[in-house]
Amino acid sequence: MDKDKKDLFYLNELSDYKVADDYADVRGWDVKDVDGRVVGKVDDFLVSKSAERVVYLDIEVDTSIIEVGHDVYGKSSDGIHEFLNKDGENHLIIPIGMVTISRDRKDVITTEINHETFAKTKRFAKGFLVNTQYEVASYNSYRKQPDGSQIMFDDNFYNRQDFESL
Repeated sequence: MDKDKKDLFYLNELSDYKVADDYADVRGWDVKDVDGRVVGKVDDFLVSKSAERVVYLDIEVDTSIIEVGHDVYGKSSDGIHEFLNKDGENHLIIPIGMVTISRDRKDVITTEINHETFAKTKRFAKGFLVNTQYEVASYNSYRKQPDGSQIMFDDNFYNRQDFESL
């Protein structure tokens, strides 16, 4: 990838960016699914330099997610097995528009994603260069719920007031 075209950066890579004083820095906070089960902790933020704001939370997943969804081979649509998750791949992203922050409890709650969906989402190793292909795979994973329903994303997919200013 051409470095000049890279748009997503981890906040810790950007020395001239920081969380604004009036916003919660949720790094280290628990992330809970729609049912209140812990799925991991916020490890970092992914910032879009073009939008000049946080668009994803980088989540270090809880071991319960890895144990539930550690199918090293998954079936693709043509029936051929493909490699899904490897040892050490214990991170995933969540669009900030899909979370709510509880400052009182110091946790982040996903508004629509359940534990099973997180378990089946493609993970990556810490520091992975998040690219469009991974973004689309995550989007599709979160969109298709285990009960067959689909989450319809709106204009707030990448928006959450808590993350408007860096």
